[in-house]
Amino acid sequence: MDQTNKTINRWVVLIASTSILLCTGAIYAFSVFAEPLSLAKNWSKADVMIAFSINAAVGPIPMILGGFLTDKGLAKWSSVIGGLLFGLGFFLSGFVTSPIMLYVTYGLLSGFGQGLAYSGCLSNTIRFFPDKKGLASGIITAGMGGASIIAAPIGHHLIENYGVLHAFQTLGCSYLIVVVVASVFIKVAPVNYQPEGWTPASIQQGKAIINKNWLEMLQTPYFYLIFFMLGTGAFSGLMIASNASGIGQQMFGLTAGIASFYVSLYSLSNCAGRVVWGTVSDKLGRNKTLNIIFLVIIFAFIAFLYIPSQIGFAIGIIALGLCFGGVMGVFPPMVMENYGPVNQGVNYGVIFIGYSSAAFFAPKVTADILANNGGSYTYAFYIAISVAFVGLILNIIYKSLKNRQ
Repeated sequence: MDQTNKTINRWVVLIASTSILLCTGAIYAFSVFAEPLSLAKNWSKADVMIAFSINAAVGPIPMILGGFLTDKGLAKWSSVIGGLLFGLGFFLSGFVTSPIMLYVTYGLLSGFGQGLAYSGCLSNTIRFFPDKKGLASGIITAGMGGASIIAAPIGHHLIENYGVLHAFQTLGCSYLIVVVVASVFIKVAPVNYQPEGWTPASIQQGKAIINKNWLEMLQTPYFYLIFFMLGTGAFSGLMIASNASGIGQQMFGLTAGIASFYVSLYSLSNCAGRVVWGTVSDKLGRNKTLNIIFLVIIFAFIAFLYIPSQIGFAIGIIALGLCFGGVMGVFPPMVMENYGPVNQGVNYGVIFIGYSSAAFFAPKVTADILANNGGSYTYAFYIAISVAFVGLILNIIYKSLKNRQ
């Protein structure tokens, strides 16, 4: 084993990287900020939600850039600069005077920072855990999913007592401090890192590890299936992430405070799902795990539609949070297993365009349906069921092609 491997505590790197994503993952608490901002500024909810869509949709550019930097050994730069840009954008959102300013600060600046940090933290950390790819991916992405557990209640408290702009400013400053502290502990994974006592299965079986760059990846049929599976899998989670509070208040009659609790519950489920499904996929396989996830998504929206009580809302929120987390935890190792670790940063950045496409369309489709149906989410839920069903079919096709290989 390389001497460098002995001098780096990979678990410390994992904790530091997760800390940064606990900041950038505050995007999933946007539903707590959206309504108060709309009321405080007298802007339409649809106009405010465009900021969320831009924040998520801009992701492919910094994801690919961050992946390129990570593949070149500059993962720390990608992670730290991205985290600082996100915190700065969040802070500046506390000074906006127009929707356009919000689109620049929260949408573009924080969105660019989030993608840069996510790519650097994820691709670098997963290379430290070739023996536990699903677990490591689950934990690091749990930082993103679990951020709202912290941001939602704190944000709600700050909004209630000091106003929504002050909430943006306070949280933004806090995120900047966390990123600076975490940066001290982030180390770059050595090339071909192997933990002590572990031998790759491919070597045990006499197989060479296959590494493909993004151009070679585009020439394989699996790329297009994985791309659209990620988009269809993330669609429902992004719909709920941006509308959980509104769904709870408008469909189930919850107060703003109780709805905020469910936003945190969704985030907790999201966080847990990334670790749970990532670990399960290490044992069960990525394909079987995704089959289960897509089926649970469908049944969760059925619960929303046909259990018209707080119990139905709770079931749907928990199930969809777990599944959204599962989608985000399963796909990074799936990409690495298909195309190798050497170009994982850029490869996953390209695949991530599927997620960003869903991030742009899911909130927008939901907002348009609300505007045209008197505030009812019913048709949006039927669309989400259809999208999940498409993902399930794509996963079955993926498995069929793999079996023929």
